[in-house]
Amino acid sequence: MIHQLVHQVQCKAYPVARICRVLRISRSGFYEARQRRLKPKPVCSVSAQLKAAFVSNEHCYGSRRLVKALRDTGVSVGRNKVRRLMKQQDLRPIWKRKFVHTTDSNHNFPVAENLLNRQFNPERINQSWVADITYIRTRSGWLYLAAVMDLYSRKIVGWAMAPHMRAELVCSAMQLAIAQRQPEPGLIAHSDRGSQYAGTDYQNLLTRHGMRCSMSRKGNCWDNAVMERFFLNLKMERVWRKDYANHGEAIKDITDYIVRFYNGRRIHSSLGYLPPNQYERQAA
Repeated sequence: MIHQLVHQVQCKAYPVARICRVLRISRSGFYEARQRRLKPKPVCSVSAQLKAAFVSNEHCYGSRRLVKALRDTGVSVGRNKVRRLMKQQDLRPIWKRKFVHTTDSNHNFPVAENLLNRQFNPERINQSWVADITYIRTRSGWLYLAAVMDLYSRKIVGWAMAPHMRAELVCSAMQLAIAQRQPEPGLIAHSDRGSQYAGTDYQNLLTRHGMRCSMSRKGNCWDNAVMERFFLNLKMERVWRKDYANHGEAIKDITDYIVRFYNGRRIHSSLGYLPPNQYERQAA
């Protein structure tokens, strides 16, 4: 009632004493209400912390991950409130989807059995790796990324980028993974049945290191779903927000995403909301 009176008196020339007398309120109460109305509304600390968490995590976290990120900083908040505050502040990623075919399975190389068989949660490090190729658009032409992931921690353990999709690209990514991890013989190395992975160079590399080759069934992307999801995250959270001028700029930015953000900081629901590096340290 008093707030309505304040608004009416501000809009029209009503004598304050007369209105207060008619409505049976004190003049002091009227003036206190006017002062409260003129004071700026206090900033919600949770809103500020939510926006800071959203920005610091590459503008890509949804409500689930933001709840976890806030709780890690000591802010206890529910998902419904986070979703409401995100809507108020218009905190939402904007993604575009594109597609380029990268698997060439029309070849005469032998195709390996699907040893992985969608067992995406191995019990230990260096038990099962998955590998694949994706594409990156730049203003200087396509750039191709080959990556290798350890399924145990979802960590990207090897990668390579080049303006072509020849076998040497996937071999370079696997060689980096082997150099960094030094796996014991018997590791399953899963990929699609593309010519790069079925070819002699890649197969000889696996044989030299005692690795068992596994390949997806023809036309079945679900057999390598975890790596497909990584590539989708990479594009939604980084690549599709950029306009790379050349290959060098793209290589630098994607390497930053993999090393600093994805392996080092990005939390995964499948890992108990831990980033891959921290998950491996705790397991060790």
